[in-house]
Amino acid sequence: MSRAVEELNRRMLRARDAMDRAYAQPLDVPALARIANVSEAHFIRTFRATFDETPHHYLQRRRVERAMYLLRATDRSVTVICLDVGFSSLGTFSRIFRDIVGQAPSAYRERGPIQAVPNCFAMAWTRPSSFGEAPAQNIV
Repeated sequence: MSRAVEELNRRMLRARDAMDRAYAQPLDVPALARIANVSEAHFIRTFRATFDETPHHYLQRRRVERAMYLLRATDRSVTVICLDVGFSSLGTFSRIFRDIVGQAPSAYRERGPIQAVPNCFAMAWTRPSSFGEAPAQNIV
């Protein structure tokens, strides 16, 4: 791997780390491109090539992952969780949640509390699929 490719990968990781830290904040491509120190168009292309999904899809998936945890670990309402993870519309949240997880947020909550297992297993079992993939059916 060339030094230039390695440096570009580091920049993409820096932007992805910023998305992971501030997933509930309003993030836009210009701000993320500035973090990666590249143009907006180059950022979108490179992010997708590096992580196999667009920055927008990555951010939505991270928000849904957090919502999945909150739905089963707290008794907060779906609306409050929707706003806590960075969505501004309950309808949009529900549609994206269903697209990624395969069921509505309220139906997902009915699975009950999260079982006590090592964190690495829980994350692997509950990680939602990317857009366009069939959702996992037999998740604990």
